Amino acid sequence: MANILTNCPVCSGKLFVSALSCEDCGLNLQNKFELNPFNYLSDEQMNFLLTFLKHQGNLKLLQEDLNISYPFAKKKLQSLLVELHLAKEEQNKPAVEEEIDMKKFFFEKNSHLASNIIKEKLYENNGRAIVHSARGNAYEIRACRDGLSFECNELPIKPNYEYTVFDTMVECIHKNGGTAQKGNGRNFKLGESHCDDSTLVGYIAKHYSGKEDGNSVFDPVFILVSVLEWAGVAYNCRGYVEFTEAYLYNK
Repeated sequence: MANILTNCPVCSGKLFVSALSCEDCGLNLQNKFELNPFNYLSDEQMNFLLTFLKHQGNLKLLQEDLNISYPFAKKKLQSLLVELHLAKEEQNKPAVEEEIDMKKFFFEKNSHLASNIIKEKLYENNGRAIVHSARGNAYEIRACRDGLSFECNELPIKPNYEYTVFDTMVECIHKNGGTAQKGNGRNFKLGESHCDDSTLVGYIAKHYSGKEDGNSVFDPVFILVSVLEWAGVAYNCRGYVEFTEAYLYNK
């Protein structure tokens, strides 16, 4: 049976179905039946979609399967979403940034250090990942080209945090018996209640950033604990974090 035509061979206009027939009873239905957006996909677009689904949305595996670059894969995905009416075509959108070559980044495989676990996961995701806060907000983190640090639009500080900040956080959680309060660096100064080194925000400020008691601190915890959860190191709960069973088992 031939595939259905979706465009007119004469004028290239979109076609619609005008008749349906049943092979079993011979019933014929005459009407104007619309095709769904999937019918209008080209063979190339359908192949891209099926490959995307096969790899469960993992663009790195899709790139390897189709032998295409990251920017081209992103462009094809955006075009597909527009074609399926799942996104609007963006005008004057800046070119997709080329992927970071994570092969140049050193990390120890099967390491128990949170910094290495996160770098390895970023490697598997082409240097970018979406993490979610306890409230469900989504944030993108991106590996920096120096191989030591990462960035996020919600962490507008320089220099960028290095991956070792996650080892500092794990140290704090260990010292608190596997569960640590996030703390509040927005309303309290370092050393005060809710911002001392028994909290993640206070511990990061003192033992990673080198701040002293009485200093005002930047509070990055809402992003950083989301990364720990994404990496399977700790659960991101309301007000506190605790190690996952998988992390404790593999440690």
